[in-house]
Amino acid sequence: MRVDGGCHCGRITYQAEIDPALVLICHCTDCQAISGTAFRVSLRTPEDSFELLSGTPKTYVRIADSGAKRAQVFCGDCGSHLYATSVDEGAGGGPKQFGIRVGTIKQRAQLPPQRQVWCRSAQGWLGEIPALPRSEKQ
Repeated sequence: MRVDGGCHCGRITYQAEIDPALVLICHCTDCQAISGTAFRVSLRTPEDSFELLSGTPKTYVRIADSGAKRAQVFCGDCGSHLYATSVDEGAGGGPKQFGIRVGTIKQRAQLPPQRQVWCRSAQGWLGEIPALPRSEKQ
């Protein structure tokens, strides 16, 4: 599936060829801290399936407990997180993978999550969300 997207302010845009079956929710504590919320929804796609169309993103490199380096790529103007990728070559010598942040994809309504990872870090109150009072607008 071809998707397009970008940051909140519109300075950075991209397009990518993705597999909707790879959309996942990550509950790891890094995703919680970097996104400022309880989890992050992303999908993997090979580097050669991603094309930056405009703008120059900034990169923050996080070193995991394992020692692996992970580049967090975002807009330096509005702060939107666009994707993450390994700093080194792909794992096992395979192609480098980009973890695109689904919230930055225009077609996000067509990309429901297919699985969850790092569930041991999930916030216990997530299951209570459907019972909360709702409002269609602020």
